[in-house]
Amino acid sequence: MNNTREDKVSNKIRPKVLFFDVNETLLDLTVVKKQVGKALGGREDLLPLWFTTMLQYSLVTSASGQYKPFGHIGAAALQMVAANQDITITENEARTIISESMGNLPAHPEVKEALKELRNSGYKLVAFTNSSKDGLKKQFESAGLTEYFDELLSVEETGKFKPFTDTYAWGAKKMGIQSEECMLIAAHGWDVAGALWAGWRAAFISRPGQQNYPLAPKTEIVASDLKKVVDILVNYS
Repeated sequence: MNNTREDKVSNKIRPKVLFFDVNETLLDLTVVKKQVGKALGGREDLLPLWFTTMLQYSLVTSASGQYKPFGHIGAAALQMVAANQDITITENEARTIISESMGNLPAHPEVKEALKELRNSGYKLVAFTNSSKDGLKKQFESAGLTEYFDELLSVEETGKFKPFTDTYAWGAKKMGIQSEECMLIAAHGWDVAGALWAGWRAAFISRPGQQNYPLAPKTEIVASDLKKVVDILVNYS
């Protein structure tokens, strides 16, 4: 007998809190791609390099016991990628580009309806981002997402970026729950891997160009957009 997807997940226990990564998971980075590409001489194809450079140096910063705002690290990464293209961007110019582009991102088309369905289904929703608290607030106000969330958490309070294990432990403690009662929903394999290794559950959204990390523990849910993740979660008991 063939079982449906819903039949297979109907006996799953609901996580107490759903934690959402923000950039690319909920928000569409097309605007950033255009702005960063423009700053890099029209090379929109360099966006992935810029993003991975930003992530790399956020980890270097945390591993060295330092902390800088994620947006400042993003600006520094933009300067570095630009320098490799023989383009000079000043610190102030880079910070302005990142602040203006990252602060006005629209939500992916399916996101609002999916979040509404999760709330109606009784889930507690928490934003959980490497961006600053002020940056997150601005992003959600611009995208119209604030009303869907119970809490907006920025890692700046911890002084460490995701995917450090301490950061996920802090998120669980902040919400007053155990690690195994948390589920991260993210479109980045590194974030999902970090959450799983920290004892969380996870759902991976395979946005274009994104892949799960093969050496990480198996991810509980893998789907191409948030609506498909929600279709599974609402059937958990």
